[in-house]
Amino acid sequence: MSQVTLDPKMIETVKATAPILEDKGAEITTHFYKRMFKNNPELLNIFNQTNQEIGRQPEALANTVLAAAKNIDQLETILPVVKQIAHKHRSLQIKPEQYPIVGENLLGAMKEVLGDGATDEVINAWAEAYGIIADVFISVEKEMYEEAEAQYGGWDGFRTFTVMKKVPESDAITSFYLQPADGGELPYFEPGQYITVKAQIPGEEYVHLRQYSLSDAPGNDYFRISVKREEGLGDLPDGVVSNFLHKQINEGDALELTAPAGDFYLQPSGRPVVLISGGVGLTPLMSMFNTLVKDGRPVTFIQAAQGRNLHAMHAHTARTADEHEHVSYHVCYDVVTDEDRKDPYIQKEGHIDKEWLESILPEVEADCYFCGPTPFLKAMNNLLKKDLGIPEERVYFEFFGPAADLD
Repeated sequence: MSQVTLDPKMIETVKATAPILEDKGAEITTHFYKRMFKNNPELLNIFNQTNQEIGRQPEALANTVLAAAKNIDQLETILPVVKQIAHKHRSLQIKPEQYPIVGENLLGAMKEVLGDGATDEVINAWAEAYGIIADVFISVEKEMYEEAEAQYGGWDGFRTFTVMKKVPESDAITSFYLQPADGGELPYFEPGQYITVKAQIPGEEYVHLRQYSLSDAPGNDYFRISVKREEGLGDLPDGVVSNFLHKQINEGDALELTAPAGDFYLQPSGRPVVLISGGVGLTPLMSMFNTLVKDGRPVTFIQAAQGRNLHAMHAHTARTADEHEHVSYHVCYDVVTDEDRKDPYIQKEGHIDKEWLESILPEVEADCYFCGPTPFLKAMNNLLKKDLGIPEERVYFEFFGPAADLD
């Protein structure tokens, strides 16, 4: 990150207003999105509207803005967060010309929510701070765009793929095997990364973009995504894109994708690996699992699901464990049936707890990766770090959607 000379007065003002943001951040960012979409409706082609409705996107932005405010004089400390968001931005094709739009509407939202507290001094300081933060994102994303295009088999923007195979994996999850329509090569990706799918759905006013983990190892002549059909609960709508893929996309159809991205991927530490998935959280971990099987690196795969009918890829994982000594496999269901009890890999009923987890973890130091719904992430984070004392530097996790605070 290049050095930038910062105005001491600006630093003082931004840091002084950080507590206000901590109190009003979610309100400001919620107002910001409404304001921006009203003024720039074309951006509805980029943002996930479900995440807006349930408040995840405003909360994530508020957390990012607050972290930047607290560290405005040492932005290098939040570089990991910047890179994580930049991966998502590159995958969604966020471009430099969109940053001024965000800045204008964010400052406008601050003025409207803070009222008399948004003095000229405060707004001017934040305008300067936003410009610096935006430049950091633009610089990091520029490198990512160049790298995605320059690598062997890489590309810029969206590339058309053909659905060569569509395979049901459970009552809720279906895999799509995708090959480039141009017949060209595929780039290498890190096991655990994702792609963005552009969905142009009949009857929908705007394009929908969704990020899906690649669920098979790199090195094949196809990409595979395994998509859960999201059914709305309570006031939440059904998943627009997941239902479109399940119900309307068939073998031979075309989908447009961006190149693989993401900072959640298998680390080359050489240590044994523990993978823990909840539900469809198995998708990036399956990419890691299949890679580890090929590499011969010891792996323990722990999968939690509601039940057999909603458990994807169990037969493949069990067969792989049967065939390879370096693979250990364990399954936990909410409810275990008499038929399930005949399966040696289905070992736990209820939820993953400390005692069971401790009994199946490898005795040697291992890297731990977990993915699933947010409550599952919080539970695994507590189990691994607090209850079992695994150091933070050996624990990795992935959010599906805007990041939240697990602690």
